[in-house]
Amino acid sequence: MAEDSSSSQSFLRRHWEGYKEFWGERFSFLDNYSRFIKRDKPLPSWSDSDVEEFIASDPLHGPTLRTAREAAKISAVGGIIGAVSTAGVTWKYSRSLHGTALSLGAGAVFGWTFGQEVANHWLQLYRLDTMAAQVKFMEWWQNKVEGQ
Repeated sequence: MAEDSSSSQSFLRRHWEGYKEFWGERFSFLDNYSRFIKRDKPLPSWSDSDVEEFIASDPLHGPTLRTAREAAKISAVGGIIGAVSTAGVTWKYSRSLHGTALSLGAGAVFGWTFGQEVANHWLQLYRLDTMAAQVKFMEWWQNKVEGQ
């Protein structure tokens, strides 16, 4: 019986390790940010002027970061439009408060996603490495804050 229990634990452990490895490969991009997120003392917030200073100082990653920020603004506008329009239609036809609230949330998510796709094609984000620009900004901000 003890052998059966240890073999089932090893089976579960192997299964769990395989599961972690599988999802670890799919979310490996999170490793880029882990050194900034998993800190003992978190980085302080930055302002728009700090971001503009980075954009002006880095000729390679600065324009990419500016474009990524523009895409985020387009996505936010898409989320607002999606939320208001779906909630308005729901309220007009159903007069249900909980249905309107649900459609407000769903419309915001769908609008944000649609806005991100529009920004991706309009600003041609698929040609840029926005993650590298964001990581470079985080490195720059970390060095600036720590005085290096």
